Amino acid sequence: MASKSLILGAAFVDVIMDIAQMPESGGDATAKFKSNNVGGCAFNVYGAISHYLGKGSTDLLVPVGDGQYAEIVRQTLKEKGIPVILHENSFDNGWDLCLVEPSGEWTFITVPGIEQHWDERWFSGINLTDYDYFYISGYEMEDPEAARVILKCLSKRKPGALVMFDASPRISHIESAILTEFLKADTIVNANEDEISYLSGKRTLAEQAADIYQKTKTPVIVTLGARGTYLYDANGGRLIPGKKVEVVNTIGAGDTHCGGVLAGLQEGMVIDEAVKLGNRLSAKVIQQEGGSL
Repeated sequence: MASKSLILGAAFVDVIMDIAQMPESGGDATAKFKSNNVGGCAFNVYGAISHYLGKGSTDLLVPVGDGQYAEIVRQTLKEKGIPVILHENSFDNGWDLCLVEPSGEWTFITVPGIEQHWDERWFSGINLTDYDYFYISGYEMEDPEAARVILKCLSKRKPGALVMFDASPRISHIESAILTEFLKADTIVNANEDEISYLSGKRTLAEQAADIYQKTKTPVIVTLGARGTYLYDANGGRLIPGKKVEVVNTIGAGDTHCGGVLAGLQEGMVIDEAVKLGNRLSAKVIQQEGGSL
């Protein structure tokens, strides 16, 4: 039986604007509206896995609520043929204002929604033992109650099933006790250079990755943009080179990298090859307007 993953998290509406330069506090700037796209880390990870392995290779567990943004999410999922596993009408879905500079770098202003209100009953129709891999972002770990619900449910997965924890830019807002729960066996940590320092007090990137690996005994993945990815596992640390491409915007690059790694692992690749796939898919997504493949 082929391995399968469950992607937990959020489907957001990204309101994307081009801006020449971010204003300073109290300043003023003019932006140009680009598009309304459905995004969110989980949605983008699912997109990368489905792009590479095809539909049916993974399941997307994101709450779809009630409101104007939830309706956009619902319609997009329908158009893409993605089943809505979780209907919940207590809140609208979240949205964000995404300001993209000429370099392709982005700044998010996020208005949270239903994805911050995880409830144990949301898992009632899910057989967690069906899955070999799970994905969760740090965005869903910021609310302590939601984090504890998710961690409790993930603890019911079958032995040996791996969790990919995508640290996210919000990692500094996650309770230390929650992070400690993640830094245990069978958790693949995926972070960038800024995020990894919140998970280890060591000085250098190599020392930080080695320190985290001693706790998880599972690969530690640190994305480095165009330079590629630093990977640390039982064989030590090494750089998996990336490919420099023309950047349209970097929205979804990290999410797509996570999805690429998971897709490679599902297909039976060794971790180095899975990370190379993550590098390739993230390079592909930053050459387009939307953040999902």
